[in-house]
Amino acid sequence: MAMKLYGAPMSSCTARALACLEEKEAKYEFVLVNLPGGEHKQPTHLAKNPFGLIPALVDGDVTLFESRAVSKYVAKKHKHSGTDLLRLGNEKESAMVEVWLEVEGQQYSPHISPLVYQYIVVGEIYKQTPDEKVIAEESEKLGKVLDVYEARLSKSKYLAGDFYSLADLHHLPYTYYVMTTPVKKLYDARPHVKAWWTDISSRPVSKKVTAGMKH
Repeated sequence: MAMKLYGAPMSSCTARALACLEEKEAKYEFVLVNLPGGEHKQPTHLAKNPFGLIPALVDGDVTLFESRAVSKYVAKKHKHSGTDLLRLGNEKESAMVEVWLEVEGQQYSPHISPLVYQYIVVGEIYKQTPDEKVIAEESEKLGKVLDVYEARLSKSKYLAGDFYSLADLHHLPYTYYVMTTPVKKLYDARPHVKAWWTDISSRPVSKKVTAGMKH
């Protein structure tokens, strides 16, 4: 039985899981959750994700939520197919993947997600005025994180080494959205970061997934 991913294509977290499923060439069924209709807050969905969020993955008797956990599960289960995203056969490379997975979740995401929220959710979806104070503060913090990325990417093609990994993939959804905003200048100002983004966003899977994110 194929795995089922419950979510919405425009959702950054759903896109993260979708990209992993596609890179691993996994068999899955995508089930659209009706967010405007409040389906994600109904008992049937809450049984899959008790926080009433998306995505949720059902694989037989295994039900998972939180996109980063979902993608890691998929990458491990399908370690012998598709793109080698975790480098489990090499302790050093695997360790570096884990380091940069943590960096994305703990250092990068906390500053880029408020920017996506202000520009995309508040500004474009709700048609309201973004909070410029939040934008200024988070842009400054993100810039400092990108300085670390610039230094790292001057030494290797990708974050964990000279190979594309789950660490790079996890950056795809939020970065895709923020690159449609004035925050793009932070990336353009750092040549190694810019080249890295051009590379990972040009992958066939990345193009397929981000095509569904257009709003």
